[in-house]
Amino acid sequence: MLKAVIVTVAAGTLAAQCAATPATPPDRKADAKAGTPKACADRIEPGRHTLTFGGLERRYLLSLPKGEGPHPVLLDLHGLGSNAAQQAAYSRLPEIGAGRGYVVATPQAAEGRLGWTLPHTYGPDDTGFLTALLDHLGQRLCLDGRRQFAAGMSYGAAMATGMICALDGRLAAVAPVAGINIAQPCPEARPTTIVAFHGTGDTVVPYQGGHPLRGASARLRALGDLVTLQPVERSVEAWARILGCTGRATSALSATVRVRTWKSCPAHASLRLYTVKGGGHTWPGPIAVPRLGPTERGLDATEVILDAFDATPSR
Repeated sequence: MLKAVIVTVAAGTLAAQCAATPATPPDRKADAKAGTPKACADRIEPGRHTLTFGGLERRYLLSLPKGEGPHPVLLDLHGLGSNAAQQAAYSRLPEIGAGRGYVVATPQAAEGRLGWTLPHTYGPDDTGFLTALLDHLGQRLCLDGRRQFAAGMSYGAAMATGMICALDGRLAAVAPVAGINIAQPCPEARPTTIVAFHGTGDTVVPYQGGHPLRGASARLRALGDLVTLQPVERSVEAWARILGCTGRATSALSATVRVRTWKSCPAHASLRLYTVKGGGHTWPGPIAVPRLGPTERGLDATEVILDAFDATPSR
């Protein structure tokens, strides 16, 4: 498993330049153990923050909506080799999500690490960190504790799906972009909405499965040969079985986008896979990253994700 983590970290380096880094306010420090639940009032400002967890100072960006709340909260997880600022700019979730009423936290992998430590793998306890981050925000902001979500790109997508079980059903829904087939589905999953996106031309995390990093250098391809990924559709089918979803149907949204849905899932959850014909290792929407392959601009993954999260029943 450690080999798989190392190889996927190498894969994420190809996504390191997804977008320019936006300007952010000065750091504000906070301790994971500080604060206790009080009246529903905001006691933390938007911007760049740090949170001490497991002896490490961890960083995250925070965007806040207008209004008193309680608000849903969304974790926006970057890919391997990328960072929080790039993810915030590329996904547009902090800007658009906050505009739609979400508290959006975009955390950073541990200092000196290219990416997240998936649940049950070796490295800094990122499952614990993200749990502490949600707790920390809940203590200082007016949040709806029954409406917690995660979205991610590439290895961030794997972290989001991995937390379905690692957080014991805390997340109401997740949205993996270009990475749902990195982490294996967990058999003990509670009903959870999943809305996934993947391009058939992705050479970093191949849609058809097999070895990642097909378009990389010879050295990275050699690392990719150590790993065999499941096909995306097989991974989603496995999630459907585990979640108890039935009534599969496929429809074309355009000449290049089709969506596979399961019409019936327990607890009113939903499961969807958006497949982009010829799409690269990219986030569908207005921001193109040519080095990562073609981007589907006719599908705005950010808006689709937020629509799905809006429609998800509370925990």
